[in-house]
Amino acid sequence: MAGASQDWLDKDFYQELGVKKDATQEDIKKAYRKLSRRYHPDRNGGSKDAEEKFKRVGEAYQVLSNPEDRKQYDAIRALGAGGPRFRAGGQGSGGFEDIFSMFSGGRGGTYHASSSTGGARGGSFGGNFEDVLGGLFGGGQGGGGFSGFGSQRRPQKGADMTATVSLPLRQAVDGATVKIQTASGKSVTAKVPAGVGDGQKIRIAGKGHPGLNGGPAGDIIVTVHVEPHPVFEMQGKDVYVNVPISFPEAALGATVEVPTLAGKTVRVKIPAGSSTDKILRVRGKGLTVKGSAGDMYVRLKVVVPTRLSDDARKTVELFAKATDDADPRADFIRMAKV
Repeated sequence: MAGASQDWLDKDFYQELGVKKDATQEDIKKAYRKLSRRYHPDRNGGSKDAEEKFKRVGEAYQVLSNPEDRKQYDAIRALGAGGPRFRAGGQGSGGFEDIFSMFSGGRGGTYHASSSTGGARGGSFGGNFEDVLGGLFGGGQGGGGFSGFGSQRRPQKGADMTATVSLPLRQAVDGATVKIQTASGKSVTAKVPAGVGDGQKIRIAGKGHPGLNGGPAGDIIVTVHVEPHPVFEMQGKDVYVNVPISFPEAALGATVEVPTLAGKTVRVKIPAGSSTDKILRVRGKGLTVKGSAGDMYVRLKVVVPTRLSDDARKTVELFAKATDDADPRADFIRMAKV
């Protein structure tokens, strides 16, 4: 057995990545990412040992990350470790039925080597020996039947990296340039577009983990977190703002100045008889993204003075007497009984 098949017989890719043979694809990916960062030449001062380990880790990941390659690798390793062997005839253990049962789950049928063609015959199977191995291992390109292994070494894109950045709301609104560390330990600048929302992801192409066999590098996926603001709260393109108002403004109505994201103010009319958490809509004063503007929602917060002068207290007492027939909790008590 020559070429890639012999190469695979001599190498334990699972041990190279530090995972078990029944490891999931996600376990294999995590192990590769960890080891490729640790042994990357840029992080080890040109160490030859680190460079060699980096190459071995990359080779192991290339094979085990591809389900078909992994299946072929496991089959070859099983044969090379004293597993089933090929021989003419179908009697006893160690015949063709052993190797076929490994791939077909032990389903019946016997297979005999034809003396005239060297092919497998018998049972429900037809075709020669090369056809059998070609179907199992992707070969069938003439000669020994295992020649297909070499064609599996195709270019493969490197794994993606993930990163997070945290931005003040103002930078998220206006756009910003941030620095992200790459897999090689270097930094790369990325443009965060204006109007980015909390949890939104941006992609930096070609700056992730290096590819294998000449394949392109992976990407960096950046998750943006927008820090809370003391006044503004973003929901998509719409902005919410809590506006403090006095009791007289709430009771009698008023027009107040409200700040906007653009740094200016807009006059908002408060209807008489407004209560805390009443929301007023101001069209077109939200976030502008690609020429389309959201709205601003003004949420009223009635502020009661913590200290009252004697005259103010007497005035409030007179107001309370004048409105003692109005129960603000009437509906509240009624709904609690439903």
